[in-house]
Amino acid sequence: MIAVVRPDGHCLYANTAFENVLGLSRRNVLKRDWFEWFVEADLLRDTVAAIARNEFATSRLDAQLRRPLGGHAEPLLVHVIVNQVEGPHEPGAEPVLVELIEIEQQTRQDREERALDQVQANKELIRNLAHEIKNPLGGIRGAAQLLEMEIDSRALTEYTQVIIHEADRLQALVDRLLAPHRRPQQVAEMNIHEVCERVRSLVLAEFPKGLRIERDYDTSIPDFLGDREQLIQTVLNIVRNAAQSLVERIAAGDARITLRTRVARQATIGKHRHRLALELHIEDNGPGVPESIRDRIFYPLVSGRDGGSGLGLTLAQTFVTQHQGTIDCESEPGRTLFSITIPLP
Repeated sequence: MIAVVRPDGHCLYANTAFENVLGLSRRNVLKRDWFEWFVEADLLRDTVAAIARNEFATSRLDAQLRRPLGGHAEPLLVHVIVNQVEGPHEPGAEPVLVELIEIEQQTRQDREERALDQVQANKELIRNLAHEIKNPLGGIRGAAQLLEMEIDSRALTEYTQVIIHEADRLQALVDRLLAPHRRPQQVAEMNIHEVCERVRSLVLAEFPKGLRIERDYDTSIPDFLGDREQLIQTVLNIVRNAAQSLVERIAAGDARITLRTRVARQATIGKHRHRLALELHIEDNGPGVPESIRDRIFYPLVSGRDGGSGLGLTLAQTFVTQHQGTIDCESEPGRTLFSITIPLP
């Protein structure tokens, strides 16, 4: 949101984003004292006046933007950046440029940037882990096989079989960790609803009773370039996790998962702004993600379920990131929502 304001509160310009947040036309925005749109506006008024007097080149503060009761009654928390405007101006009426950033949006962008850094860190961790594990693991397995050939006792052979079996299990785990980094993307034109329907049929075949998977699709969403198999795996990992967490509700017959698709306009992903983006929401009415791991669910080997590998969400995040998108999770008892955002052409 951008506005050009004089110290007396006269607004010379407000952009479309500012109009949309207030839910008013530009004419209605401009005809009022601009500071009236803010709760406790004195600090903002003093800051604008100080910038106009050239006491500072720029200043930042937090404020609450009022919104008309016809829209949202609650004020909107914003971070305010006030800058000087270059050029000759009438003394005492120097305008300043004010940028308003929703604090929620800023927090989300910071979280997305941290998630991208986390994906890169995970990738390096996995590669280093695989390198450190694979060579000694092969030696352990080979030594166990040679030892098995040298001994005649069936009881001792059982021990060597345990070593070989566990070595194979660790090898499979390492291969799963490396899988998304080994296989190149198979990019082709695809439709997100084909992905959702494929996942829906797979999960309902696995949980035929007590689980309802509802569709809430925006069928106007265009096709886009992506790796269909990667996105099927991404959505399947999330939906299957949700279904497995709904065991009690499935037994009661009221388990529900919702697949919802929408188009987001002027979406910011990381530091890049996109005219259109796909939003896929996967929501369930389960017990929620345990609070102890809520901030770490996308880390490798972190699982809230007994017997879980802790790789499903890590792979999902990796695949979404490879599509220049983001994945996020909000969870509380009775509602867990995974949001996937991917740029559209």
